Amino acid sequence: MPFPLIQQRRFLFVTGKGGVGKTTVCAAMATALAAAGRRVLVAACGAEERLSAVLETRPIGGDVVEVRPNLFAVFITPKEAMSQYGAMVLKSRLAYAPLFENRYVTNFFDAVPGLREWAVLGRSWYLATETRGDGRFRFDTVLLDAPATGHALDMLAVPRVIMAVAPKGVLRRDAERAWTMLQDPAQSGVIVVTLPEELPVSETLELTTKLTESFGLPIAGLVVNSCAAPIFSESEANFLAGRSDLLAPSMTLSLVELSARLAVRERVQAQNLERLNALDHPKVILPRQGQPGAEGELVEVLSRHFSSGAS
Repeated sequence: MPFPLIQQRRFLFVTGKGGVGKTTVCAAMATALAAAGRRVLVAACGAEERLSAVLETRPIGGDVVEVRPNLFAVFITPKEAMSQYGAMVLKSRLAYAPLFENRYVTNFFDAVPGLREWAVLGRSWYLATETRGDGRFRFDTVLLDAPATGHALDMLAVPRVIMAVAPKGVLRRDAERAWTMLQDPAQSGVIVVTLPEELPVSETLELTTKLTESFGLPIAGLVVNSCAAPIFSESEANFLAGRSDLLAPSMTLSLVELSARLAVRERVQAQNLERLNALDHPKVILPRQGQPGAEGELVEVLSRHFSSGAS
């Protein structure tokens, strides 16, 4: 079985600074879970559907599809999520259409802050709790490939806002149920993806503090993506990194100049990994891939790091 960072939890909210490889990490975690025999769903959201390119499969839309054995995917847009949610509440798509597709109602949804974020989060939560005819859950684990840090916090804030201002009814009831699940470390957790670089690490430190202290949400773990294997010993790296005279801009680099630049990169990476080690959360270190290759191959390689244990 995959290690406890992703093992057993029903719902994983995956976020991180933009550009850290969050979608690829989601796909790798899902691949590891599926290989272990769990039925896993990746719910993607955002302006552009990228999951199909990462998994090397056909385009993924608003309906849940099986893209690999035990691995399912869906692309959730606010409009589609509203449609699904309205149909579930009204028990009929025929009843939904004249109400929710009315332009006045659509304008109202656009004007209510957070309602579209709730539609995405709410549908993902529903898929994590949906059961089949025999009473078993439809999926063992649902991973939400959530927005980047700032928008992710906005999304996670919505259930509490609904609970505070919405009258009693279906909307408030579902927000309460979703929030209860999100706060339960036995069922849910946030996965924060980062890079061993100054800005992503600083954002990760700030994010984890907000999630635990302001939101009271459990951190399931950290994934540090694209870590380069060290080339130099500590003494070699310190010597080379200290040679500022070798770091002047140049169109042509000697072997010594290139080594100095690599040593600086190694030292920066080591310093940022040390900053992350101060956080008491499970961590996975994913290696930088030296040669570009197919996305599907990369996902397969990275997935092995989610089934061999945590660092």
